[in-house]
Amino acid sequence: MKEELKPTRRQFLKVSGAALAMIPVIAVSGKAMAATNAAMRTAMKYQDKPNGDKHCATCMHFVAGKTPKALGGCKIFPGDTEISPQGYCVAWAAAK
Repeated sequence: MKEELKPTRRQFLKVSGAALAMIPVIAVSGKAMAATNAAMRTAMKYQDKPNGDKHCATCMHFVAGKTPKALGGCKIFPGDTEISPQGYCVAWAAAK
């Protein structure tokens, strides 16, 4: 009975191959999880361009992305992960 529970090399290779094949799928699905909160964007009159000197990168609500030019988030727009650092909305408040 213990022989049946012992994994074989063939089973190991099948499982390993399947796991390796899933890596690109998981990587792509992670990018697909990026989301926008359309209702809040409309309510706050969000735009992807600045309003004079006012832009998201200088707002206290902005959550920066991995690089200064990368998309980030906003404390006002829950679940939105595609806020441009050059964007603007009516909730803009200067970062202190």
